[in-house]
Amino acid sequence: MDATYIFLQHYWWFIVSLLGALLTFLLFVQGGQSLLFTIGKTQLQQKMLLNSTGRKWEFTFTTLVTFGGAFFASFPLFYSTSFGGAYWVWILLLFCFVLQAVSYEYQEKKDNLLGKKTYQIFLFLNGVLGPVLIGTAVGTFFNGAEFFVRKDQLTETLMPVISSWATPWHGLEAVLVIWNVLLGLAVFFLARVLALLYFINNINDVEIQQRSRKHLLINTILFLAFFLTFLVHLLLQDGFAVNPETKEIFRQPFKYFTNLIEMPGVLAALLIGVIGVLFGIFKTIFSIQWRKGIWFTGIGTVLTVLALLLCAGWNNTAYYPSVVDLQSSLTLENSSSSLFTLKVMSYVSILIPFVLAYIFYAWRALDRFKIDGREMREGGHTY
Repeated sequence: MDATYIFLQHYWWFIVSLLGALLTFLLFVQGGQSLLFTIGKTQLQQKMLLNSTGRKWEFTFTTLVTFGGAFFASFPLFYSTSFGGAYWVWILLLFCFVLQAVSYEYQEKKDNLLGKKTYQIFLFLNGVLGPVLIGTAVGTFFNGAEFFVRKDQLTETLMPVISSWATPWHGLEAVLVIWNVLLGLAVFFLARVLALLYFINNINDVEIQQRSRKHLLINTILFLAFFLTFLVHLLLQDGFAVNPETKEIFRQPFKYFTNLIEMPGVLAALLIGVIGVLFGIFKTIFSIQWRKGIWFTGIGTVLTVLALLLCAGWNNTAYYPSVVDLQSSLTLENSSSSLFTLKVMSYVSILIPFVLAYIFYAWRALDRFKIDGREMREGGHTY
């Protein structure tokens, strides 16, 4: 295969993985929504919490859409297989985010049909289900899904369908795999940890600060319990390897651990990421005046998730394994777009740093002043 084609396939898996890592960080919005009634005990406090996350929810939604779009453009066979087969998961996820968008915009509207409390409950549901569904879906990258791929069926006149799902549950069966659920719960509690750190950084309210610090330790313990259990199992389990010569897919003991050893840069990103996550959390817990934990834990989250996703696709690894037909598993080589498409997209990707710079600028502008009760009472544009 052309060396340029191989490089572009790996390059676009890096881009997709980076978008997935940024999305995981931005799920602090969902984490904050799940804490609405735990941290906010008065209507004013709940309004401060909703404005803290509400001014960032569009970043999360945009990143989710961009992640899906990049996946579709660079690895269309994954998109058609997963989105066309495991559609119940993606429908539920989309529904959750539609609820979020509607709820932020309509909860404060006068005489709204459902009432403010109902929209807040919708936000709470999005805060719980969103991270769990995303984490559980990503778990299938390591534990596999139940699908068949038959590229020769593309020439069939009556039914030119390449991919088909092996169960009538269409993705919901992923919850029967405990390791998928563990990752989903780890993402959920990580989102809550990030949200608590963000509240501490973003809101000037003594009671919210105190409650956030109190719940930070509880959610950190739960996050570490689920994440470390998943990580240890991942490093010890048989992975899905690809023979670079024959393209045969087979089970290889300690595959993901081997990937980290054979890719020291990825291992370094994982270790630095984990250290950053823990430093941001525990420095915040033990230093009452320190409020910058969100940035250390946030950057650490991005590096950790990036490393895990690179392990799933790089180094001759099947990133979307089929547990019912091993040779149907998707790899960077057998599921990517054409060389021409990847090359053209790579030129467009040069704009990514400018987009990130704009996001940074907009973020700084929104966070220029900390949220407090006075701002909420004085009006202006609030959620």
